Amino acid sequence: MVKKTTELKRILHSKALDFFLEAHNGLSAKIVEEAGFPGVWASGLSISASLGVRDNNEASWTQILEVVEFMNDNIKIPLLLDGDTGYGNFNNVRRLVKKLEQRDVAGVCIEDKLFPKQNSFINDERQLLTSAEEFVGKIKAAKDTQKDSDFCVVARTEGFIVDRSLEETLERCVMYSEAGADAILVHSKLSTPDQIIAFEKKWDKHCPIVIVPTSYAQTPTSVFEKLDISLILWANHLLRASILQMQRTASQIYHDHSTQNIDNLIVPMKEVFRLQNVEELKTAEEIYLP
Repeated sequence: MVKKTTELKRILHSKALDFFLEAHNGLSAKIVEEAGFPGVWASGLSISASLGVRDNNEASWTQILEVVEFMNDNIKIPLLLDGDTGYGNFNNVRRLVKKLEQRDVAGVCIEDKLFPKQNSFINDERQLLTSAEEFVGKIKAAKDTQKDSDFCVVARTEGFIVDRSLEETLERCVMYSEAGADAILVHSKLSTPDQIIAFEKKWDKHCPIVIVPTSYAQTPTSVFEKLDISLILWANHLLRASILQMQRTASQIYHDHSTQNIDNLIVPMKEVFRLQNVEELKTAEEIYLP
């Protein structure tokens, strides 16, 4: 069986455009795999939201790690963790990579903002970048720590998020690539892909490019195929879909004082048991339980 790390590296370097979908717990990770996606994006926003806290590193990195362990144990496809800023300085990054490898996680994405991170789409005035030199140190620390040569470190630049120029963003990303990053994630909050297109046209293929088209989702994916983008992350859609369905179901039950009218909103119990792999336990009981 191909290692998850090896498969993630293959996807990043493939000439074909691939897609990862967000998941935030073991159940949603399994759903992503069954839908046919080649990998899972373990979204920091979605995991924190599912825990009922804000996307400001309010959940500790060990709490995130525990969720990720459940997710990764439940799938055979690679998982890429949204590791925010690395949860601290270079030393925190080293510890993080060590623990991710122990759990067979395929890779981590870290961003060049200050800890604690601010979500890219809120609090514009508080979006601050760390120095390029400090972030390079984090990348080098991650790459020097990993024992599996295929473990992937994706360096995410928030240059466009904080209105830095194309030239500065490119300069930063060249430094990140030279420091050993396996791929660069270029983020933009515009409703059009103009910044991504401008970046890719000047990017000299130092390493693969990953994008997150949350704000410019109406752009046809054929545009990104022509740009030689390696990977698109659909970053928060299962979380948002689940919130809507839970709100509708809760409201229906509250107003009806009954659950008899919600069958069209929910799956049968047998589907829950299937996703939990209950049949495997039954088989194991026949072998091991007197």
